[in-house]
Amino acid sequence: MAPSRSTGTFMDKAGHGVKFLGGSILAGVLVAGMALPAVGAFGLTAKDTAESFDNIPDDFKQPTLSQASMIYDAKGGLIAKVYDRDRTILTADQMAPVMRQAQVDIEDARFYEHGAVDLKGVLRAITKNAESGTAAQGASTLTQQYVKNVFVEQAGDDQQAFLEATKKSLGRKIQELKYAIKLEEDLSKDQILTNYLNITFYGHQAYGVEAAANRYFSKSAKDLTVPEAAMLAGLVQNPTAYDPIAHPQAAKTRRNTVIDKLLEYKHITPEEAKAARDSDLGIKYSEPQNGCITAQNGMGFFCDYVRHVVKQDPAFGATAADRQKLWAQGGLKINTTIDPDKQAAMYNAVTKKVYVTDPVSAAGSMVEPGTGKILAMAQTRPYGLDTSKNQIVLNLNVGASMGGGNGFSPGSTFKPIVAAAALDSGIPITQEYSSPYTMAYPRMSTCDGPTTDTPMLTNESTSEHGPYSLQVAMQKSVNTYFIQLEEQMGLCPVKQMADKLGLGTLANGTKIKQVASMVLGTQEVSPLQMASAYAAFAARGLYCSPIAITSVTGSNGKEIGVPNANCTQAMSQTTADGINTLLLGVTEKGTGSSLGLSDGRQIAGKTGTTDERFAAWFTGYTPDLATSVWLGGVGGNVSMKKIYIGGTYRPAVYGADGPGPIWQKAMNDALKGSAPLSFQRVDIPQPTQTPDPSDTPSVPSGDNAQGGNTGWPGGVTNGGVTLPPGVIGGNTGKPGRH
Repeated sequence: MAPSRSTGTFMDKAGHGVKFLGGSILAGVLVAGMALPAVGAFGLTAKDTAESFDNIPDDFKQPTLSQASMIYDAKGGLIAKVYDRDRTILTADQMAPVMRQAQVDIEDARFYEHGAVDLKGVLRAITKNAESGTAAQGASTLTQQYVKNVFVEQAGDDQQAFLEATKKSLGRKIQELKYAIKLEEDLSKDQILTNYLNITFYGHQAYGVEAAANRYFSKSAKDLTVPEAAMLAGLVQNPTAYDPIAHPQAAKTRRNTVIDKLLEYKHITPEEAKAARDSDLGIKYSEPQNGCITAQNGMGFFCDYVRHVVKQDPAFGATAADRQKLWAQGGLKINTTIDPDKQAAMYNAVTKKVYVTDPVSAAGSMVEPGTGKILAMAQTRPYGLDTSKNQIVLNLNVGASMGGGNGFSPGSTFKPIVAAAALDSGIPITQEYSSPYTMAYPRMSTCDGPTTDTPMLTNESTSEHGPYSLQVAMQKSVNTYFIQLEEQMGLCPVKQMADKLGLGTLANGTKIKQVASMVLGTQEVSPLQMASAYAAFAARGLYCSPIAITSVTGSNGKEIGVPNANCTQAMSQTTADGINTLLLGVTEKGTGSSLGLSDGRQIAGKTGTTDERFAAWFTGYTPDLATSVWLGGVGGNVSMKKIYIGGTYRPAVYGADGPGPIWQKAMNDALKGSAPLSFQRVDIPQPTQTPDPSDTPSVPSGDNAQGGNTGWPGGVTNGGVTLPPGVIGGNTGKPGRH
């Protein structure tokens, strides 16, 4: 298709020859206003042009702009503002009129007079470009600039797409013109200007005029004054060169140029112009408050957990790309489960009992029984990347897939899971075993057949002996009792119970292994997993997957579905009542007897330690709150022997005197003022034989030194006595030190 005759006539009258093909094409667009010639060099055809005019994407009319998402706690308090681009979308009446006018006057003074393109400006650009031999540049109207900004927005972090969107070529200019012409058919000038003011970049991570007003003047765009509006309008041309923080004089000069334009077009009076020019910049800078690092009371890790949920859960999109797009576009209002009072209680406990400079750290999670709601999530080290301040971004409360690490061995806190499997399998709560001081790992059946590689070694000892009942064995944390219990029922019920309680997948994402040592808590899990599992005991067997989000509103104001807790009955209520009764015994007479709460309410729980004191745990609960606390090295390799923690020297750390007091402080503060609730106990007949306390050996064992707790073959130290590989150090030392 050749250039139209009217194009040539117009050019002649304007005194301009057709200097190069681009000028002819561009003029053809401007004059015809509805079609473009075929330009093979730019990959454009008449057919392409016609289709693009009819099918302009809706995103150009009502753009989906990336903006900040807000994350709120359960009481409506703001946890954090997170964004890829700091932007808040405004309507026209939410912007100061002088701001709208200043942007027009400095960028496109004839905006309300011309169409999608400014003929006078383009003809000047054609002449200049023809003389220089360069591609078409300059003369862009606000509408064209808006179109370019939409292309840049759509490019996001895609560097190739960004380069394409900002390429200075005639082909790109023609594409922008096509979209601009169609936009002005579909939208009013005021709508286009509003869209422009919401999309454009003003420097310092501020996208859109609202973010810019907040960044530089700590106010809303509706409250901008003449000099403030002029400064912001002047930034758009070059946010770096006119940066009022880095280049205040350049910014002031540019601001005054905008003020002069406002006066020239009679949008302010001479008196207003003089006062505006004479004023200083008046900067009241607000640092960008982006991301989880801004969260208070240690909520940064929970904030990061929420981010992982949105990016991973199918509730927020069928594919990873869909979920990433939702998060990147932002504009979400995310209401979460976190209770600010309980969070403060947990945070204070892990930071006051363990110092940030200590070689070890503590982490704790609180979960609501019967709902799965995460009520608190805190750890000693602060959230961030500044290692000089002992900051980390590794969430010690969760597994690797959710921003955490590979977890930690839970030690004897895993024994209640084995006991629940046994009771649910029909083994009576009165079951007794000989529980020798040491014994070999026996062969056991699994879900897939018998184990075949368990060493058949013995190391008999008569320094302590059973029989023990389940109740006493739980109180004293007798390793060999639980091995015998595990042997009787087999490993399959234990594995199945772990699956039901959210422990079937370990913190590193692998499946739990069916090995004899699993009863001793040798496989790594996270505090959130343990708190959720014990919450099922408190809820009389009802297990709920941990949930962090209660509702989400999208940028369009519509509700988005959120993940479900998928609560299921993991065990019978009778079994759960039995476990609650056993774990009440631990806190009343056993290894956790020093951890009672100040108001005397019932608590149930279990202590746990691992070999060489690489980890210590206390996981405990009331009927309405389950809390798990872990203590150890961030990398899981700090032996907590002869160590200072929280300013106190400890010869060796146990579950009851390391994480236990952290748990106790957190629970005391979290439950303050709430009505005490009671567990439903089961009646447990007394065992036929209760060992004489004088038989307790001087060499500690059980939680005090769990021989074999790193799995077999062993060769581990049991209270100072080295046992042969595969031998289990069994019975407990003095209660209350575990």
